[in-house]
Amino acid sequence: MQVILDQDRCCSSGQCVLTAPEVFEQSDEDGLVTLRQEHPAPGLHADVRLAAVLCPGGAITASEAAGAP
Repeated sequence: MQVILDQDRCCSSGQCVLTAPEVFEQSDEDGLVTLRQEHPAPGLHADVRLAAVLCPGGAITASEAAGAP
Protein backbone atom coordinates (compact mmCIF):
# COMPACT_ATOMS: atom_id res chain seq x y z
CA MET A 1 0.00 0.00 0.00
CA GLN A 2 1.08 3.53 -0.78
CA VAL A 3 -0.46 6.47 1.09
CA ILE A 4 -0.63 9.89 -0.52
CA LEU A 5 -1.60 12.97 1.48
CA ASP A 6 -2.62 16.17 -0.30
CA GLN A 7 -1.90 18.88 2.29
CA ASP A 8 -3.66 21.48 0.14
CA ARG A 9 -6.91 19.57 0.83
CA CYS A 10 -6.21 18.94 4.53
CA CYS A 11 -8.80 20.72 6.70
CA SER A 12 -7.09 19.81 10.00
CA SER A 13 -9.96 17.72 11.36
CA GLY A 14 -7.50 15.16 12.75
CA GLN A 15 -9.75 12.16 12.05
CA CYS A 16 -6.86 10.39 10.34
CA VAL A 17 -4.57 10.91 13.33
CA LEU A 18 -7.21 9.45 15.65
CA THR A 19 -7.78 6.49 13.31
CA ALA A 20 -4.18 5.66 12.33
CA PRO A 21 -1.70 7.49 14.60
CA GLU A 22 1.12 5.24 13.38
CA VAL A 23 0.70 6.65 9.87
CA PHE A 24 -0.44 10.26 10.37
CA GLU A 25 0.56 13.05 12.71
CA GLN A 26 -0.84 16.54 13.20
CA SER A 27 1.16 19.70 13.74
CA ASP A 28 0.49 21.54 16.98
CA GLU A 29 1.28 24.82 15.22
CA ASP A 30 -0.97 24.85 12.16
CA GLY A 31 -3.06 21.69 12.58
CA LEU A 32 -2.04 20.29 9.22
CA VAL A 33 -1.44 16.57 8.94
CA THR A 34 1.77 14.97 7.71
CA LEU A 35 2.61 11.40 6.81
CA ARG A 36 4.72 9.35 9.18
CA GLN A 37 4.69 6.32 6.89
CA GLU A 38 4.17 6.36 3.13
CA HIS A 39 4.15 2.54 3.01
CA PRO A 40 2.50 1.28 6.21
CA ALA A 41 2.72 -2.34 7.33
CA PRO A 42 -0.16 -4.61 6.24
CA GLY A 43 -1.57 -4.62 9.76
CA LEU A 44 -2.31 -0.88 9.39
CA HIS A 45 -4.01 -1.00 5.99
CA ALA A 46 -7.57 -1.23 7.34
CA ASP A 47 -6.97 1.79 9.58
CA VAL A 48 -5.55 3.79 6.66
CA ARG A 49 -8.52 2.90 4.45
CA LEU A 50 -10.88 4.06 7.22
CA ALA A 51 -8.88 7.27 7.69
CA ALA A 52 -9.23 8.00 3.96
CA VAL A 53 -13.00 7.49 4.15
CA LEU A 54 -13.34 9.67 7.25
CA CYS A 55 -11.23 12.55 5.91
CA PRO A 56 -13.71 15.40 5.27
CA GLY A 57 -11.32 17.09 2.84
CA GLY A 58 -10.63 13.98 0.78
CA ALA A 59 -6.93 14.58 1.29
CA ILE A 60 -5.91 10.93 1.71
CA THR A 61 -5.44 8.40 -1.06
CA ALA A 62 -4.55 4.81 -0.26
CA SER A 63 -3.34 2.96 -3.33
CA GLU A 64 -3.07 -0.78 -3.42
CA ALA A 65 -1.99 -0.97 -7.05
CA ALA A 66 0.20 -3.83 -8.15
CA GLY A 67 3.77 -3.19 -7.17
CA ALA A 68 2.91 -0.97 -4.19
CA PRO A 69 4.64 -2.35 -1.11
